[in-house]
Amino acid sequence: MDTVIPSAVFYAISGVLVLGVLIGLSLMSKPKTARAGNALGAACAVAAIIVTMYNYSVLTAPVILASIAMGVIISLFIVFKVKMIQMPQLVALLNGFGGLSSALVAVLSYSQAESRFSSVSSTVALIIGFITFTGSLIAAGKLHKVLPQKPVVIKGHTVIVLLLTAAVIACAACGLPVWVTALLSCLFGIAFAVRVGGADMPITISLLNSLSGVAGGIAGIAVGDIMLVAIGGIVGASGLLLTQIMCKAMNRKLLGILLGSTPAKTAVAENSENEPAEEDPAAREKIALAPEEILKDAKKVIIIPGYGMALAQAQSKVKALADKLEEKGAEVKFAIHPVAGRMPGHMNVLLCEVDVPYDKLHEMETINPEFAECDAVIVVGANDVINPAANTAEGTPIYGMPVLDAAAAKAVIICNFDEKPGYAGVPNPLYKSDNTLLLLGDAKETVSKLIDCI
Repeated sequence: MDTVIPSAVFYAISGVLVLGVLIGLSLMSKPKTARAGNALGAACAVAAIIVTMYNYSVLTAPVILASIAMGVIISLFIVFKVKMIQMPQLVALLNGFGGLSSALVAVLSYSQAESRFSSVSSTVALIIGFITFTGSLIAAGKLHKVLPQKPVVIKGHTVIVLLLTAAVIACAACGLPVWVTALLSCLFGIAFAVRVGGADMPITISLLNSLSGVAGGIAGIAVGDIMLVAIGGIVGASGLLLTQIMCKAMNRKLLGILLGSTPAKTAVAENSENEPAEEDPAAREKIALAPEEILKDAKKVIIIPGYGMALAQAQSKVKALADKLEEKGAEVKFAIHPVAGRMPGHMNVLLCEVDVPYDKLHEMETINPEFAECDAVIVVGANDVINPAANTAEGTPIYGMPVLDAAAAKAVIICNFDEKPGYAGVPNPLYKSDNTLLLLGDAKETVSKLIDCI
């Protein structure tokens, strides 16, 4: 296709815009400059779209302008309609749309390919794009609870995944019709995503984000757009780095998650050595009657938010609790586990929504040594990320996963909906500990009770 902008000028503009995206990512790594970084990245993306459209003389094409208008309307609807708690499934859905757009570009590029290189790169972009699309739809469905949140494993699941992998590669190598390759890619995306459980969803979303970038980058290679190649590469690399961070945080292998080679969730229930000791009802009653005794003299308090806080939309109550504790002279910190919630940074976003200062949010590695000298820990809707069974319950999905060391505190107040295990399905012995107070029920109500008793 003929271009309007000279190649050297277009490359120079592309370089500046890509640099702007990189600077934006750098700014987003720091809380104080995150909003500026996000705005810079968005501005560079918009500029890249406009420059590309102008370069290929489609800036005023009616169909494209109408499509952009529809996109803007849908985006505005999402801005006002989608709640903060629904952000994980929205992110998964947007990853899917990114993969779909790359796949569609690849289909058109394949139909017009004039060289073997172009057809191969188009095929690869098509495969990764459709895998990302269907995998993201499954992830979004699980997060939105329209699909089972627990792993769905069918007979011979691993064999099916491997056969689909081989079939996709064979189709691409033999040059079979595009629709056959696309269909097998879609089936592969469904097969690998459906067996991932809710506890592993943050890792899955990070991986799908990376795949959407990879698909975009390879689509850029197929159509010869250097800017798309660079931006896609940035998204792919950053998503992959985040996936590695999440895997390390959970002490899990990515291949093990995708192939479902995690230990059976029934291991704890079947192994009596991992069962928590029977509680003393009298001791439980004694603790439950005196939450004010725990907090009235507390000088250092650590709050641990989890997905239950998001479900109850209790973040404003948690902020009010922290403010009241500080008013009486207590030092309050928030402990954030890397996989708390349903996407990376989920808790940070919710707490930012109610203006909790970022300097009060502490990552697991820095906050864990402070639990032993903490007067009180307040858990709001968290379970697996504070489960000490991760250190002892061999053969369970969370064994070996680094957790927040809440059990080391002098007293622990847990504001969870019930005593059921978390997504990993492992009973939490912390619930039965002598220094634990359970306030069961809706987090808004239980946190409100804590506020009233201070």
